[in-house]
Amino acid sequence: MTKLMEGKKGILFGVSNKFGIAYAIAEKLKEQGAEIAFTYANEAMEKRVRPIAEEMGSKMCVQCDVTNEDEMANVFKEYEKTYGKIDFMLHAVAFANKEDLMGEFIDTSIEGWNLALHISAYSLVSMCRHARPLFNDGASVLAMTYLASEKVVPNYNVMAIAKSALECSSRYLAMDLGKNNVRVNCISAGAIKTMAARGISGFDKMLHAGELRSPMGRCVSLDDVGKTGLYLLSDLSSGITGEVVHVDCGCHSVYNSLAELEAMLK
Repeated sequence: MTKLMEGKKGILFGVSNKFGIAYAIAEKLKEQGAEIAFTYANEAMEKRVRPIAEEMGSKMCVQCDVTNEDEMANVFKEYEKTYGKIDFMLHAVAFANKEDLMGEFIDTSIEGWNLALHISAYSLVSMCRHARPLFNDGASVLAMTYLASEKVVPNYNVMAIAKSALECSSRYLAMDLGKNNVRVNCISAGAIKTMAARGISGFDKMLHAGELRSPMGRCVSLDDVGKTGLYLLSDLSSGITGEVVHVDCGCHSVYNSLAELEAMLK
């Protein structure tokens, strides 16, 4: 039986370890026959990412600081040499200074604001611009977001603004790239215990809140998100673009404000 992603090739930005959402999606893609190119942010991250790329039989694993346009251009130049065309692309890149993920949002510095929005949101625009000449007909782009773009989440602060910008950018990119029959969507994943989530103050409360209020009575799993990522990056979602798909066991449908839940959990 032919696998869902047999013959499909693409590139993932943001895989950094085996315990995150990006890796969960990569696993599902690989299981279904996809060929995957990887990137890493810097030399320190290469030690984590390269073994993953080798394990998945990747032919390409290159450095890409997403704030560096020259490195971004080089990634797609190398990709074209190695794989040719792009069938799927994952944006799972986000960063904010630790001090901007605690305390009051009002204290966010302009430097912290610019850094968070550049890495976490503008990078998607840059990726799509560089990738556009390489997209195959029917290609799919997927970015990772979170409910804090819609609701107040304690301590998410400037990252919530970055996620809002990411989602809005994805809709405009869906319009621009739709001319080329390329889709752009986001997954809004629920709270999951990943290494990246540890940087958010009070994250354990967010997990507990999910268990208390989710219609399904549990928090979402990496497997849940991985399967949805596979769906959105495959031809099964051929009619979906400009969408934010919530994969959070229904939490988004019942929360009024996570600030309210934080008060409840004190």
